[in-house]
Amino acid sequence: MIFILKNPSLGINIKQLHFGWNSQTPVLNGCDLAVPEGEFWMLLGDNGCGKSTLLRLIGGILSPDQGTIDINNPLGFVFQNPDHQLVMPTVAADIAFGLVEEKLTLPEVKVRVKEALMAVNLLDLERRPIYALSGGQKQRIAIAGAIARHCKVLLLDEPTALLDPDTQIELVALVQKIVKERGITALWVTHRLEELAYADGYFLLDKGKVIKKGKPQDLFPQLLRETNIKDTMEKWR
Repeated sequence: MIFILKNPSLGINIKQLHFGWNSQTPVLNGCDLAVPEGEFWMLLGDNGCGKSTLLRLIGGILSPDQGTIDINNPLGFVFQNPDHQLVMPTVAADIAFGLVEEKLTLPEVKVRVKEALMAVNLLDLERRPIYALSGGQKQRIAIAGAIARHCKVLLLDEPTALLDPDTQIELVALVQKIVKERGITALWVTHRLEELAYADGYFLLDKGKVIKKGKPQDLFPQLLRETNIKDTMEKWR
């Protein structure tokens, strides 16, 4: 079940979360996770450990078998492939579409759209067709949609997976900036260890549980002590 957050110091608070596609294949097994309000944390782990499933549970796309999910609403979700969530023909129309349920006036919608596009540095693309955008621009528009709705929590499921290295770093740096400027709580799923340098903290998920958490600067020395850092990074990709 998903509840409105009871602890105001936490943007996301997960307790004893259980989920499985059936009784024989558990995905999450008593998972606990807490992200402080206004901080940018990353979720790491091997393929198949349940990272994307956990994010979808937090986002309300899936329902847990047991446990509680407390979040600071409203919530925004950015998928790995932005083509799965950008549904309108132009940039401004797509962002405005996400505001329909708020029943805003047209001037209010225009202000929200411009505010969001300025936050992701794409105001000049307001009338650009979605099909004419690059992959990095599409991800920024997906993030702008969450900003326009004044989301307090932002979930990002490997948003740089389809991007080139330069665009990847630009996007993670942008999200870090937005989190700090707007006090948003963000949880970002990644396989790319270099992105950790932009995070306030990390969780390591294994076999359906968080087995380690901490500050990225505490993790880097451990990685450097490995005999083959490339193999260590590939293990998590």
